[in-house]
Amino acid sequence: MRVGVYPGTFDPITLGHMDIIRRGAKLVDQLIVGVTTNIAKSPMFDDDERIAMVKSEVAGIDGDIRVVGFNSLLMDFAEREGAGIIVRGLRAVADFEYEYQMAGMNQQLNNRVETVFLMADVSLQPIASRLVKEIAIFGGDIHKFVTPAVRAAVETRIAERGLRQGEL
Repeated sequence: MRVGVYPGTFDPITLGHMDIIRRGAKLVDQLIVGVTTNIAKSPMFDDDERIAMVKSEVAGIDGDIRVVGFNSLLMDFAEREGAGIIVRGLRAVADFEYEYQMAGMNQQLNNRVETVFLMADVSLQPIASRLVKEIAIFGGDIHKFVTPAVRAAVETRIAERGLRQGEL
């Protein structure tokens, strides 16, 4: 059985993420969406909230998809889950440079796991969770970038925290 892992913080999950999940699920027998915390980022949603959000969003996607939280090296997580493939989405050249370096480091850690890059759909390439949060904090409309449920969650979180520019 081919198992793949699509890791990310998904804070929040965007239509771009959903595109990669939908397409990645076609490449493997089982796709594990690994929800993690990136110590370099300040999350809007905690781990449990992000896991629940991702589970809800992927529920209607065809394929064997599991959502699992993890807080370890990606290669250790992949090994623990029996994955032989890491799925990563690329939006632009800047993504490629970062992802290429990460793939090389991951290969050094565990050469039994391959990294596969999927180009984001052209219409979704500019979407980034960080930008979605910034737009929302400034009162902009994010409906083109996330599902209605995620939009509501982001707007609720901004209202709860009284977030303003620069307060993620």
